[in-house]
Amino acid sequence: MEEKEEIMLQIQDKLVSLDLAERYFCCDLDKCLGECCIEGDAGAPITKEEYDKLKEILPIVYDDLTPAARREIEENGVGYIDEEGDLVTSIVDGKNCVFTCYGEGGMCYCAIEKAYREGRIPDFRKPVSCYLYPVRITKYPSFTAVNYHRWKICKAAELLGRKEGIRLYRFLKEPLSACFGKEWYDELALACEAYLEQYGDQ
Repeated sequence: MEEKEEIMLQIQDKLVSLDLAERYFCCDLDKCLGECCIEGDAGAPITKEEYDKLKEILPIVYDDLTPAARREIEENGVGYIDEEGDLVTSIVDGKNCVFTCYGEGGMCYCAIEKAYREGRIPDFRKPVSCYLYPVRITKYPSFTAVNYHRWKICKAAELLGRKEGIRLYRFLKEPLSACFGKEWYDELALACEAYLEQYGDQ
């Protein structure tokens, strides 16, 4: 079989990994309990605009945060520059995002998205990097790369996606459309369908 690892789909000025077409994915919160919010050695990547928005909405979600998260924010703010020079959300205990809140059975939730769904925040669901996960966006001078970030804690999501027949690009239809526009997403979907028709499952 020909090597396709280096091939990417070009959708306007975005280069999209074939993983979005080839991989199956559907979050299985009953299995992972929202572990992506509390694992890792840095917070979620955010823009300066998102950093300012997090400060703005902090009073709305403050009561939903853990005591440790409140202390971290009071001492160090809602974000920081990590070792790679990126602006990220602040974390607790070296891994937990400060905007994590907990439900029954230890289920992790995003306090920001919880407030959005409840109508307490009308115009901000959560940082784009979280909304698009497991896809990561990397901006270069002449193009933007759209890649799948594989992580062992998402294995259950890959299994459920395969069971349900949901490809990654389909699972992320709403956030990809919100981030890049419906026209862009429709173009991506057509390209993925054409690719799968030619190559099928990998």
